[in-house]
Amino acid sequence: MTQALEVAGAAKSFGETKALAGASFAVRQGELVGLLGPNGAGKTTMIKAIAGRVELDAGSISLFGREVKRKDKRPDLGVVPQELAVYKLLTARENLEAFGALYGVSGPALKERVNWALEWSGLADRAKEPVKKFSGGMQRRLNIACSLIHKPRILLLDEPTVGVDPQSRERIYDMLAVLKREGVSVVLTTHHLEEAERRCERVVIIDHGRIVASGTTAELVTQALGATRVLAVHLAEPHAENAELADGWTSDESRSTLRVTVKDLVVDVPRRLAEAAGLGAVREMNVTGASLQDVFIALTGRELRE
Repeated sequence: MTQALEVAGAAKSFGETKALAGASFAVRQGELVGLLGPNGAGKTTMIKAIAGRVELDAGSISLFGREVKRKDKRPDLGVVPQELAVYKLLTARENLEAFGALYGVSGPALKERVNWALEWSGLADRAKEPVKKFSGGMQRRLNIACSLIHKPRILLLDEPTVGVDPQSRERIYDMLAVLKREGVSVVLTTHHLEEAERRCERVVIIDHGRIVASGTTAELVTQALGATRVLAVHLAEPHAENAELADGWTSDESRSTLRVTVKDLVVDVPRRLAEAAGLGAVREMNVTGASLQDVFIALTGRELRE
């Protein structure tokens, strides 16, 4: 299958800080890939470098086999920044027309693309309303539609579902699934691991500017954890905020659910349950297969929300 995007040995420093340290990965045509990493791992710098907004110190970026430099035009690329980039005093249709003009689309072609974008984003019935009246999810959908008005073959999205409700997040992923079926390659960053696990064909994990893993969730679980399973312990009451967790344990934001990987169910589970009981009364426990979250913690030592 054709490689739509290829990043090879990307390196970029800002003063003493290495944002990218020889990162390499590729995306095939028509593939939906999640770029995941803790805060400060290099995700946004990578997106900006691919978009031509940051010049690499070393390495290369190629789109459909053609290496591109920072100042090169990228007609095959659509970019959706984390911050909303729409004109709130204009209507949805006027926004799409304005972005189309910026991309050099005009005449019947622009009208066709605007109509397509309104239908695709589910905003056709609100096309004549000022964007300031839209919900956050609707504005985000319009923002994504504007980035596609010139019909790019690769779409980059930096945290496209941040700040929107669960229903809007699902709608956005449904929109991206339509693009994928049409052969558009999609690369997105997200802090929602469960979404990436369900919706992305493949995941690329970046940490400290380097790609530490790449593959499907099943492949990553096998590579990082083997036959490991996950023990989840639910406490009757939240544990103390300053409680010291035994090695390997993680706690959720409520401080009521603890998770740890186990290999030998007969030996490890009783020992780990005793450790959990030291933090409070155990209400419930269960053992499941490892998830993308477990892989992420194993590879980076951190939860994605940190």
